[in-house]
Amino acid sequence: MRSRPLFAPLSPRHSRRMLTWFAVAACAAAPAFAADHGPPPAKSATSYLAVDYHQKEQVAVAAVPCLSRDDCRFFKVDYLRYGFIPIRVIITNFGDRPISLSDARILFVDSSGVRIQAAEPEDVERRIGYPGPNQGHTIPVGPIKLHTHSKSKTGKVESDFDEFEYAALAVEPHTTRAGYLFYDINGLGPDPLRGASLTLSRLHNADGRDLFFFQIPFDKILPTQH
Repeated sequence: MRSRPLFAPLSPRHSRRMLTWFAVAACAAAPAFAADHGPPPAKSATSYLAVDYHQKEQVAVAAVPCLSRDDCRFFKVDYLRYGFIPIRVIITNFGDRPISLSDARILFVDSSGVRIQAAEPEDVERRIGYPGPNQGHTIPVGPIKLHTHSKSKTGKVESDFDEFEYAALAVEPHTTRAGYLFYDINGLGPDPLRGASLTLSRLHNADGRDLFFFQIPFDKILPTQH
């Protein structure tokens, strides 16, 4: 079983991309993605089933995983085939002051409590280019057929991360920010979301104080077992 730290800070690569995105977003009024080239515009986080809303702090965090290839067909790589699940993170700030994600920890926690950090492009590229033995899929999306055309595939991975990765360094008042993080769920069994959750910590308010811990259970969006 893999061992991961409880708190996994955003990597320097995440931070650099957040700063770049924040500078660009401040100058852009148009929607981030065209309807035919990306996900639909993000709604308020409270509009989604898997959400944790802190009414006192006026912040809501939702998580929307890609459960099938059709859910995220705009990606250039079928991440589910390689044991990675893209999860759209939606954060809405209903308050009158900004919140900061500069020190945020966003982890996937499986049903046994194992904490998994968001993957880097290199993690995906390594698996695509150099698949190890007994590397099976972790959610029922069909048989895996790993390919070894690493140059074309890895270029697409970088492109997907550059375009769709969550990259908001702050969430301004009365604003929603959204983006994808990619988690390695290889080896977690045929139903890795059952009993699992996405957790967020170390979000700061305008005074620099931590907001309460957020936990978004995925059972809310899964069919009930009989």
